[in-house]
Amino acid sequence: MSFKFCLATKNPSKIREIKHILKDFDCQIFLPDIEKFPPETGKSFHENALIKASFVSQFYPKLFVVGEDSGLVVPALNDLPGILSARFAGDDANDRKNIEKLLKYSERLKKEQRNAFFVCVAVLIEPGKKHRFFEGKLHGRISLEPKGENGFGYDPIFEIPEIGKTVAELSPEEKNRISHRTKAFLQLAKYLEMAV
Repeated sequence: MSFKFCLATKNPSKIREIKHILKDFDCQIFLPDIEKFPPETGKSFHENALIKASFVSQFYPKLFVVGEDSGLVVPALNDLPGILSARFAGDDANDRKNIEKLLKYSERLKKEQRNAFFVCVAVLIEPGKKHRFFEGKLHGRISLEPKGENGFGYDPIFEIPEIGKTVAELSPEEKNRISHRTKAFLQLAKYLEMAV
């Protein structure tokens, strides 16, 4: 069954990845014609995803709207960077600065303390304002140094022990078979196939 939804993001890397994840579904993903999103003031991935989706759904009340929030969690660092993942090194942060800061924070961690996980929370707002969450996680550990050229965000320092590579060393196809975002968005897509 075909379906379409509005994706509440301006991040081109996320857009590309989500379109690739859902390439086998008969779906249309379109982006909101909105200049600026509200600040992410939530205290959890769930709250931030809902802030984005709720804002966009005001402009598209008769359509499915999807908000997404994701990040990296290191339990030994009090769950940092967590919801601050995109701006861990400050409001003008980029991937390199965020990675440098996290590696600095991780210097004194023992091997078993470097365990971490990526989490993705997607929220679907249906016409009529009903919403539901879909969540995916990918477990791994923080590497000692960046490796690989693919992906984005913290991918170069997130190592999958059973594979022996960082996510940035995987091809997009390999990443999308196991990623946290894949797990969340496949659940969402299967729900939408039944809902339309």
